[in-house]
Amino acid sequence: MITLAIDTSARTTSVALLEDDNVLAELFMNYGRNHAETLLPAIEKLFVSAGIKVEQKVPFSGKVPFSGIDLFAFTAGPGSFTGLRVGASTVKGLAFVLQKPLVGVCTLDALALNVLDLPLKEVAVCPVLDAGRGEVYTALYTPSETGIYKKTLKECVVCLEEFLDSMDGEVIFLGDGAEKYRDTIKDVLPGRSFFVPSHFNHVKAYAVGLLGRKKFYAGDISEIMTMTPDYLRASYAAKD
Repeated sequence: MITLAIDTSARTTSVALLEDDNVLAELFMNYGRNHAETLLPAIEKLFVSAGIKVEQKVPFSGKVPFSGIDLFAFTAGPGSFTGLRVGASTVKGLAFVLQKPLVGVCTLDALALNVLDLPLKEVAVCPVLDAGRGEVYTALYTPSETGIYKKTLKECVVCLEEFLDSMDGEVIFLGDGAEKYRDTIKDVLPGRSFFVPSHFNHVKAYAVGLLGRKKFYAGDISEIMTMTPDYLRASYAAKD
């Protein structure tokens, strides 16, 4: 199965092609350009990098772009309202034209996957995305007795300091919100807060693809016509 995975949930753009669970090619861009300008060209470049023709002949349909894709996976939120809209509209359009399944993945789940496979022992993992207006998007992942991490706090939008006051034990923080509020986190959780290298603070499309495949095989497939991003703060969506 060939999966095209994308992330446009923040300032960065990431796209990846996977064959089953193997990454064929991945592109990551962090130069602040509009997702509407970068996404489709990035997908085309991705196909070229993987040695796959961008357009393929389909019986009775002529040449169809990206027709070799079997599954589309994308970050459905939370994140930048504009970025989420661009990503969702792009993959919805492609999935509709090609009549291929579409799976939305939680942005925080994909971000957390950057570190969940590391030997972290008893340390909780907390991805934090800057939500603006003094708030953050976050969730919490804690290890079970078997060492497998479980999501113990569903994605939410919170005031960071109030959220930190409720935390116990040692926690690894990652994400652009963790970078922005690093000093605040260290002040509230002295000796209990840890941070990752900067390259771990961005969502990678390969993680979106891996999570998307799991959801697909679990039967958790998005309805193309009715699917909308999970903004968490829908009332602000039109103002972004």
